[in-house]
Amino acid sequence: MKRTVFNEDHEAFRVVIRDFIADEVVPHYAAWEEAGLPSRDLFRKLGALGVTGFGIPEEYGGPGDPGYKYQVVLNEECAYAGVMLGHHTLSTGIVLPYLLDLADDEQKKRWLPGVATGDIMLCIAMTEPGTGSDLVGVRTTATLSEDGTHYIVNGSKTFITGARNSELCVVVARTSPAAPDHRRAGLSLLVVPTDSEGFTFGRTLEKIGLRSSDTNELSFVDVKVPVENLLGEEGRGFEYLGRNLVRERLAIGAEAISRARAAIVFAQNYVRERRVFGKPVAHFQNTKFVLAECETEVAAAEALCDRALDLEEAGQLTAADAARIKLFGTEVAGRVIDKCLQLHGGYGYVLEYPIARMYADTRVNRIYGGTSEVMKSIIAKDMGL
Repeated sequence: MKRTVFNEDHEAFRVVIRDFIADEVVPHYAAWEEAGLPSRDLFRKLGALGVTGFGIPEEYGGPGDPGYKYQVVLNEECAYAGVMLGHHTLSTGIVLPYLLDLADDEQKKRWLPGVATGDIMLCIAMTEPGTGSDLVGVRTTATLSEDGTHYIVNGSKTFITGARNSELCVVVARTSPAAPDHRRAGLSLLVVPTDSEGFTFGRTLEKIGLRSSDTNELSFVDVKVPVENLLGEEGRGFEYLGRNLVRERLAIGAEAISRARAAIVFAQNYVRERRVFGKPVAHFQNTKFVLAECETEVAAAEALCDRALDLEEAGQLTAADAARIKLFGTEVAGRVIDKCLQLHGGYGYVLEYPIARMYADTRVNRIYGGTSEVMKSIIAKDMGL
C-alpha cells in the first residue's frame, strides 16, 4: 500500500541518513557488535548531522522540533541497512523529552547544548533487580542532606541501556516512602552524571540480541546529586514516567514494524538468488504464499502506525493508542521475521546474514517498555474491562 505519512522533506532527510549509515556505520558495525557498543565518536558525528537534539530549541543549539516522523525515518533506514545506532533512539527519542518537558531554564542551559552536539548522551535508570515493570517497587533512595544542598543516592539498577556511552543518567529514586493508599507517590527523577563518585558500573549483561548496544547493571553508593539536578517536582516521578511512556511505546512499535518490513526485503532478495532443485526458492508456491502473508501483515501494521504518527504530531495519541501500536507492531514483527528467517533455511541461523541478527534483536521488543501482557491490560482497561 502507498504510504502518505511522509512528505518530500522527510524523504530528502531519508537520503541523508541512508548515506550516513553507508559511510559511517556499516563499515564499523561488526566491530561494534564485537565490542558490545559503538564508538563514542559515532554520537558526535550524529550531533554534527543534527539528529541528537530533536526538539531542542535553536537558542540551545538544537534544530527545534521538526516532528517525530524524522526520528521514524532514521530508524527505518537503520532497519533497512540491518544496523543500529547504539542507544541513539533511547537518548534522543525517549530520554531527551524528559529534559525538554521538565528541565527549568538553568538546567536547559547546562545540558541541552551538549546534547545537541552529541557531546552529552542520555540514559535512564528505572528497572531494578526484582521489580521489572513494577515501578512502584523502586527501592533506590535519594535522601536530602541536612543542609538541603544535595541528595544522597543509594541503590542499584539493572537492564540499563547505553549507560557506558552516556554522560547523564536520569535516575528514578524514592525521595519519600510510599503511602499504603498511594504507592505511586514518593518517586522523583534525578539527573546524575555518570562520572559521579559512587556511581559504579556493574556487569555489562550478555544478551542474545542488540549486541551493538550495551546493557548494564548500575549501583549507587552515597552518590551526591545537587538539588539543582532534580527534574521537575519532587514526588511526581511516577506521573512523569507515565506521561513519556506513550512516546516510548510508539517508538518501540514503529521500530519493530520497520524491522519487519526490512526482513521481507532481505527474504525476497535471498529467495530470488538461492536455488533448490534447480529452481530459485522464489519459484515455489509456498515461498510466494509466506511472503504474501508477511507483506499483508506488515502493511496493516504500517497503516496503524502511520495513523498513530499523525495523532502523535497532533498531540492526540493516548496511552491506550500507544499500547495498541506496541502490542500489534511487535507481535507482527515477531511472526514476520520468524517466517522470513525460515525462508533462508540454515543460512538464516548464521549471523553473517542480517535476518539472523534481526531475529535476535527484535525479540526484546515484546518485553521492554512494558511487556505485551501489560499492553493488553492497558488496552482492556481502555475498553472498560
